[in-house]
Amino acid sequence: MSSFLYMEAPMSFEERNTWAGLVASVPGVIVYTVWMFVIARDTPVDRIDWVWPMVSTIVASIIVAIAVSIVWGIVQSRRDPDTDHRSDVRDREIATQGDRVGQAFLVFGGLAALVLCAVQAPLFWIANAVYAGFALSAIIGSLARLGLYYRGMP
Repeated sequence: MSSFLYMEAPMSFEERNTWAGLVASVPGVIVYTVWMFVIARDTPVDRIDWVWPMVSTIVASIIVAIAVSIVWGIVQSRRDPDTDHRSDVRDREIATQGDRVGQAFLVFGGLAALVLCAVQAPLFWIANAVYAGFALSAIIGSLARLGLYYRGMP
């Protein structure tokens, strides 16, 4: 069990990274989505400059996830320096199961992008379909991993 809900065992490295990724990716997706909605009110979608907002929110989310993971790791190591926080077989199995769940959404995003290409949709919609697939893959995969940490492997 994780130390987030139960104080019996410390949180593993993989679980901590899953939380850090979720804490960083959800706000990143929200910021990008709101940013695009604000711009889309006054600009036709085929003229929206989506590249730099997308790249900047992705890079910012990655940097925040790394920073949160490092700071959390330092705090956890200082709080309990004798505990080994490395990944084990259970962590790898949970990561694999979470990735399987998340990959389905990545496939949906890719298929949506292919359909949009087939109908010659503006690049804005194609890129955002791919982005949505990646974002949903990361978020849903992380939620699946956390569910497995707290409810156990089937």
